Parts: sequence; C-alpha cells; structure tokens
Amino acid sequence: MLSAASRFASIALACLWLGPTDVSAQTLATVKDRGTLVCGVSQGIIGFSSRAESGEWEGLDADFCRALAAAIFDDPAKVQFVPLSAEERFKALQSKSIDVLSRNSSWTMSRETGLGLAFAGVSFYDGQGLMTPRARNISSALELGGSKVCVQSGTTTELNLRDYFRANNMNYEVVATSSADESLKAYIEGRCDVVTADASQLHGERLKLPSPRDHDILPEIISKEPLGPAVRQDDFQWFNIVKWTNFAMLNAEELGVSMESFALALQSNSPQVKRLLGAEGNFGEQMGLTNDWVGRIVRRVGNYGDVYERNVGLKSKLGIPRGINQLWTAGGIMYAPPIR
Repeated sequence: MLSAASRFASIALACLWLGPTDVSAQTLATVKDRGTLVCGVSQGIIGFSSRAESGEWEGLDADFCRALAAAIFDDPAKVQFVPLSAEERFKALQSKSIDVLSRNSSWTMSRETGLGLAFAGVSFYDGQGLMTPRARNISSALELGGSKVCVQSGTTTELNLRDYFRANNMNYEVVATSSADESLKAYIEGRCDVVTADASQLHGERLKLPSPRDHDILPEIISKEPLGPAVRQDDFQWFNIVKWTNFAMLNAEELGVSMESFALALQSNSPQVKRLLGAEGNFGEQMGLTNDWVGRIVRRVGNYGDVYERNVGLKSKLGIPRGINQLWTAGGIMYAPPIR
C-alpha cells in the first residue's frame, strides 16, 4: 500500500500532466459551442477599441480579439464586442460575461492577486500623460501645481496622479469622472485645465477636440502602464491560447511573416517559420487548436506590426511612433518566447 506521501506525490504528478481535457479547460469548448468569442473592449478609445462610422469595431485591442477568433474559427468576424467602463471591466470577466478582456487595462500585481485575473502578456507599453491647453504656456508637468485635473475614477490613473503630485510637493484639485468621455467633456467645458490618461489615449482624445492643435500633451510620462489582454485564473488552457496568440503575432513580425508576405512565407525553408506556420510540430494541437493557428492569425488579421501601424502607428490618424513598442531586434522591448 502506498504511503500518504507517495499517494500525494502521485496525485501531484498526475495534475502536472493534465492537458486540454482537464476539467478547468472549459472556455475554449464554450467558445466553440457558442460559435463566437465574447470580447470585452472599451467604450471608445481611438486606436484601441472604438466604433468606426460604419459601426464596425476597430483598433489594436479589437484586432487582438479578431486574432483570437481567427486562431479558433479561421474567421476574425466571429467576435461579439462588449463595450465596458473601467468600473465594469473586471467584474464582467470575473462573472464570465466575457471570455477575454482586451481593453487598455494595465497589468498590476493587485489585479492578479486580488481579483483572480491573469494578464496574458503586453500588447502595448504605455505610460500616463497629461494634456493642457497650449494657451497656458506650460512646457512641463512640474508646472501644473494648483491645477484642476480631470481623471477617470476607479483607475490606476487616479492613483498615479496622486503619487506624482505628492512626490513633487504640488497641490491640485481632482475632478473625478465616470468615463473617458466625461473627462474630455469636463475638460472642453473648462471644469478642469488638465486631463490625464494613458499617453496613447490622450493622442486619440485630442483628435476629438474642436481645435486639436491648441492643446499640448506634456513630455513627462508619470507611470508604467503595460497594457494587455486578461483572462480568469480558472482555465490554464485558455490562458495559454490568449498568451501565445500575443506571442505569435510578435514572433511573426520578427520572422518577417506578414499579411503581405504570407504566401511567400508558406514556401520558406526556415525551421522557425515552418514551426510558426504549422508545417513542423504540433504546437497548435497541444493547446486544442489546429496546427495552422498562427497562419490563420497572420493571413486574416496580420502580425503585430501590421496591427500596430494600421491602428496607432504612423500610417494611422494617431501617428504614434513605435518607440519602446518596437521589436527588441529594432531597439524596442517587445520580445516573445519562441515557438518550438
């Protein structure tokens, strides 16, 4: 008869080997049975997730949802977008109202340890910025003492603002709002003379102003905001699918596999490209997908560079340079583990 210690070791070893058939692996099956991916997005942040005039969702975060749908269904249109406020977003994920949250949300320790969420990587390295009217003739955030600042409540943005002004011994008055739209409205109406949000978001908000050139985004970045998709901690298979979708798009760009070059890449003799596109190995099957899952993503949605430039990069109306979101091979910090 096995001792108690031996029985425990056997159970632990068995748990280590449980794969996609584990009872916790439910999300992928649910998504497939439903026939659509339910993806939580913002209520409207240009470049990340917002509605075009046609009614279609567009943006970097929206395209990540489409990449997941392409990997699962070979159809990026099989996504139901659910717009969520900052207050609603994590509750919607916890309650299983959505399958994944892809909505300009910062990866923090408390959101994982306190809310039971798991961030599946970084899709955009951002930082908090501040915007103020050019007529104030302010060139640095250190000159903002005594300002009224519009900030969305219930966000890390609100906490970072407090830390920055306290650290620099400056007084300020908070004008708390319930949404990004409310912050911008208060700013336009003159109820505050500064508005703060992620710097990338401010580029989009400025475009909504009557005279965008009359407003300056100050040079200081006052926080680290690693933005990325999040899932619940109850399904490791689903966590892997979301995580490796992000990594696959980065690896595809690094290997030169894009929407434009996809047909040529299929003929490549590179072992790395063959593994990426499923010609060698069974990496997709290990997660419950088909082995051509990355090819589906790149062919239907694009690699990371395709998605970046289309939505927020120099080819977009935001015109944000890649900066630290460039690949590590080009001086940035975007880096993905290999598929092998």
